[in-house]
Amino acid sequence: ARERSALSPKTLVLRLLGLGFIDAVALSFAYALTGGGLGLVAVLLLIATAFINWVFISERLYPVRWLTPGLFMMVLMVVYPLTYTVYIALTNYSDGHILTREQVVNQLESQYYAPKDAITYKWTAYRNPGGNFLLLLQNGQNNVFTGSPQEGLKPYKLTGSSPDRIGDYAKLDRIQSVQYLGQLQSIAIKSGDNLVRITSLDQAPEQRRKYTYNSGTGNLTDNQTGTVYTPMRGSFTAPNGAQLTPGFSTLIGFENFARVATDPNVKGPFAGVFLWTIVFAGMSVLLTFGVGLGLALILNDKYLPLKGLFRSAVIVPYTIPGFISILVWVGLLNPFYGPFNLALQNLFGVSPQWFTDGNLTKVAILLINTWLGFPYMMLLCLGALQAIPTDLYEAADLDGASGWHKFRYLTLPLLLVSVAPLLIGAFAFNFNNFSVIELVNQGGPAIAGSSTPAGQTDILISYTYRLAFAGGKGADYGLASAISIFIFAIVAAITAFNFRYTRQLEEVMQ
Repeated sequence: ARERSALSPKTLVLRLLGLGFIDAVALSFAYALTGGGLGLVAVLLLIATAFINWVFISERLYPVRWLTPGLFMMVLMVVYPLTYTVYIALTNYSDGHILTREQVVNQLESQYYAPKDAITYKWTAYRNPGGNFLLLLQNGQNNVFTGSPQEGLKPYKLTGSSPDRIGDYAKLDRIQSVQYLGQLQSIAIKSGDNLVRITSLDQAPEQRRKYTYNSGTGNLTDNQTGTVYTPMRGSFTAPNGAQLTPGFSTLIGFENFARVATDPNVKGPFAGVFLWTIVFAGMSVLLTFGVGLGLALILNDKYLPLKGLFRSAVIVPYTIPGFISILVWVGLLNPFYGPFNLALQNLFGVSPQWFTDGNLTKVAILLINTWLGFPYMMLLCLGALQAIPTDLYEAADLDGASGWHKFRYLTLPLLLVSVAPLLIGAFAFNFNNFSVIELVNQGGPAIAGSSTPAGQTDILISYTYRLAFAGGKGADYGLASAISIFIFAIVAAITAFNFRYTRQLEEVMQ
């Protein structure tokens, strides 16, 4: 092969500048990730950055450069989210267990309590030009002290009212004290075993730190009661089972996966949601394909007048954004003022409760989804029908085949050769068709007695969303991630079947 010419100085400088920019961004992200406790992710990012540098510096890897952007986006948009989802599925990450252990310990150690013999001081604040604060503290026995975090409490002889200055510290008036109150409340002045802390504009009581963390054993001791809390499944737990809040996220293995199969509060709703997901995806494909094929057969008839006008009219629903069509249908089916229900009321005296009766809601969802999907299926079938040679039908006519026999043994098999992979793809799409479920009735009505936020019309993806973000009883990201992995496995199986079935169809065509 012809060797590539040496790089010009300008090209080399531009390449080095580009790599330098990428390296700088990667290093800043890695630093932020390390500070957030995601050291492993930071290491992987740096490895990927080093690989990019190698690819663009080494001339031997010239062909790989064209693949690098795609590989990078695949890692960023597919591999990393999938890996992170698996990690979350192995944890107890949920409401009440979102923070890291270090963050929880910091929160608990920032809590204080007032011991029985605690003294409460009245305080006056002073501030020096360097921004440091000094407190003048007076208790009920007319004892006066000055206090600062650096020097602790020191006796002070006060004659009359509080002075305007103490050393280089100037007295703060009431308005200034309010202005600096946030900083003043963060001051802790040591007084023996206690700490003097400002709790209001008037008082600064002696307090003690309520909890102390032992980094060696991992235990947390309540200094007020003497109770020792041990870390158990993401919560500091007392011997009697009482738990401190908040908890922290930690690895729990495959418990979330086991909950799907064993916990009756999860298994019952999950089984119902999974079954409805299969029915919804299958019926959606069947109905949209049936309506689309029927219309395609009509519009493909050579004797149909105004064929172009009818074809344009039929694809109008496909041109309207789906979420608008869904909301329009929700209005049409409104039990109180919807035109569809008003017509049924006038004609038959009934007004179906489309959004409170679970079975009727499922019918409404399938009806709306059929409306959204049949133009697409019609276009597919129309194109496939026009690709079937007409001489096959002429030969069938000579053999005396009826219209049904021509459809059953000629049209449908040849049509499925082209359309079947797309039908499988449509099944996978409807398996995760979140929009129609959410916009019609938000997965409702709710399943009675369920401890998880499951609705009678929820499919797996909407059920997962409700577990993770809209539970009402607290988000459970770990369980939602476990169910997401189940969904991924199912869709992956559908995709594998699609590829295998497509190869079989190709062999039939050959």
